[in-house]
Amino acid sequence: MSIVANWSYPTAIRFGAGRVAELAEACQVAGMKKPLLITDKGLASLPITRNALDILEAAGLGRAIFSEVDPNPNDINLSAGIAAFKAGGHDGVIAFGGGSGLDLGKLIAFMVGQTRPVWDFVDIGDWWTRADASAIAPIVAVPTTAGTGSEVGRAGVLTNSQSHVKKIIFHPKLLPSVTICDPELTVGMPKMITVGTGMDAFAHCLEAYSSSFYHPMSQGIALEGMRLVKDNLPIVFREPENIRARAELMSAAAMGAVAFQKGLGAIHALSHPIGAIYNTHHGMTNAVVMPAVLAFNRPIIEEKIARAAAYMGISGGFDGFCDFVRDFRSALEVPDKLSELGVGRDRIAELTEMALEDPTAGGNPVKMTAENTSALFEACI
Repeated sequence: MSIVANWSYPTAIRFGAGRVAELAEACQVAGMKKPLLITDKGLASLPITRNALDILEAAGLGRAIFSEVDPNPNDINLSAGIAAFKAGGHDGVIAFGGGSGLDLGKLIAFMVGQTRPVWDFVDIGDWWTRADASAIAPIVAVPTTAGTGSEVGRAGVLTNSQSHVKKIIFHPKLLPSVTICDPELTVGMPKMITVGTGMDAFAHCLEAYSSSFYHPMSQGIALEGMRLVKDNLPIVFREPENIRARAELMSAAAMGAVAFQKGLGAIHALSHPIGAIYNTHHGMTNAVVMPAVLAFNRPIIEEKIARAAAYMGISGGFDGFCDFVRDFRSALEVPDKLSELGVGRDRIAELTEMALEDPTAGGNPVKMTAENTSALFEACI
């Protein structure tokens, strides 16, 4: 089976090994003549980034880069990126990297022509209609991890540098014009980043599948996405250069982001404030809290998870699925408790308040309250 394809779901996706070579053409399709490549500090000096800049330069598109992107990007990074975009006279953004680079790149393209503050576009009701859609710069997305799925999403996560609260910024035009999914770009990831991003994709699929909202298309995508992570993340953990397995994980990452149109839940409601306060890796945090959230939601999702287990070849119904998750995490060297990530009990009240305010909390199958959310944090720590 070939793992090279062109898709249009939900945006134009060029999928396959080596397809980063098409970066300049993708920019031209999106209408860019002078793009700004936005990535994180860790990626800025790596060969894959230099190669991308070489491709742009050879096509006469320059080699401009902005890399002042923190692991949990914030409004300070956003302001600096907007200033760099304007100072360079750029006409589009290449969002290059993992979730941080992708989200901030998209948000820079979104905000560069707006007159209102970014917090006016938080994903609440129809707040997105406040934006001037004609002022949004075109976006080409190039993921270098297989987890966040931001390359096929209409939102970006941004941390408020004053309150340390993560907010989701939404607009339909945050969806990139063209996405290049090249699994070869993920080969150099450190092992724990591979695991963390893979578990992020699994969490997206699991929560979308478990959500009580009605969206059978997303539910089906989520189910297959979970299977792809189950079958391929252990292979990549053992064989980092296995391109086919990395391609399957890259597919699962995009599938997770498409699927969570159906909703997310307590895994993300807990991990967002933890990441904002303790600066933990988002996907790894999701993996740590996953078993406790499964137990928390059992009264509502038991039968549904049993069906998923059967599809994925896991015996034992709901309990068998939970055993699989624990064993899966252990084999991938995921920490068992949040305390191993440096999270203490001293800020549970603050974390609980932030979790209940997070928009993902509303998608959880069991209603989250101050009492049960605080207890859930206790169980995870």
